[in-house]
Amino acid sequence: MKIAHRSRTPMHRRGFLGRLGAAAGAAIALPQFIPARALGADGAVPPSERIVLGAIGIGGRGSYVLDAFLHEKGVQFVAICDVKAKRREAVKKTADTFYGNNDCATYRDLREFLARTDIDAVLIATGPNWHAAASILTAKAGKDVYCEKPCTKNISDSLALAETFRRTGRVFQAGTQRRSLPNFAFAAELCHHGKLGKLHTLHAHPGGLGTGTSTWLKPEPEPDKEEADWDLYLGPAAWRPYNRSILNNGGGFEKGGGLVGGGCLEWGSHCVDLCQWANQTDDTAAVEYWPERDQLHARYANGVKLVLRNEGWLPLGSCPVRYEGDAGWVETADNGDVVVEPAELFDRSRPKIAGYPANFHVRDFLNCVRTRGQTRANADVACWSHITCHAANISLFLNRPVKFDPKKREFIGDEEANRLRSEAMREPWRI
Repeated sequence: MKIAHRSRTPMHRRGFLGRLGAAAGAAIALPQFIPARALGADGAVPPSERIVLGAIGIGGRGSYVLDAFLHEKGVQFVAICDVKAKRREAVKKTADTFYGNNDCATYRDLREFLARTDIDAVLIATGPNWHAAASILTAKAGKDVYCEKPCTKNISDSLALAETFRRTGRVFQAGTQRRSLPNFAFAAELCHHGKLGKLHTLHAHPGGLGTGTSTWLKPEPEPDKEEADWDLYLGPAAWRPYNRSILNNGGGFEKGGGLVGGGCLEWGSHCVDLCQWANQTDDTAAVEYWPERDQLHARYANGVKLVLRNEGWLPLGSCPVRYEGDAGWVETADNGDVVVEPAELFDRSRPKIAGYPANFHVRDFLNCVRTRGQTRANADVACWSHITCHAANISLFLNRPVKFDPKKREFIGDEEANRLRSEAMREPWRI
């Protein structure tokens, strides 16, 4: 897709035919050498209107999301970048089979991949260590980004992500696809329209509340970099000796802020994000955090409380959230059902979509790539929902209350907590 802000002016069908007709002096000859597909006839999308897509780091989840992109009209997938040869080859085979050609290019180093000027948008589904850095580098290379979660490793990354996408004008979509599903949208709208009365408590499922610092696993012989590039896999993270457990499944490797396990970040990047949406606090973070027994609590400046808990949910599936007001409550999760009190608030006209499909979220992203609009999970939304998770993790790791000032972007009078807002990046990586 040739987007208007690029240096080359887009040539759509009307302009193309006009120029060609003037140059040739005989427009009646055009059908002899311009195929219908090139003109967008028969429902085909003309090349000038296609979104040219590439991907960085495609494993299990990435393969699923890539399939959603492949089946969207007007998308042409052209290149895969991955540090592992087997994954590069697997994605190339998928793309070439889908298109019936041998055109998908492969790259090991994302710097070479990002140097391509024909790619409009990039799907990033690496491990969490690379998400923020790869997204920022991609935006600086003039490309739009759909990035899987969690999108950042720490508070500093979150702020840098939002600032980069504001400054570059690129489109960003966090892979928090539940923002595009009807049951979660309905629950949030009940809060926005005051149907539950004054909102006072939000409940989010963190998917675990363990934190710890990363360690070195037993060193093993490093593979050839064409097979698996260990240095590029580590990227901006601190160096450590090669171990296949880390390479293949992230064993013992940090997911955020140097913490192993990610604390509330793993599921929180979905569930806390949904709570912020319901609370209409997409542009800020909670201001107080404290551990409480087997839960983690927080409070927003508007007085609404956030409870991160693993137990006590209705049997509605994974990733549950619950919103409580002084006139009612609502709970929903991944099976698509909604339980609401009072029951008459339930909207039976809403479609039920079970599971957590990504195609609606992918479509929202592609629409915004075309229109240059803001996605449902844009960089600012992702920034602040991730900051709430990171601040909660810092409270959990320190095992004590902390207070955060969203305007100053720092913990109040807490040097120990403030040191955990960021971490050094390994040379030569910068964001």
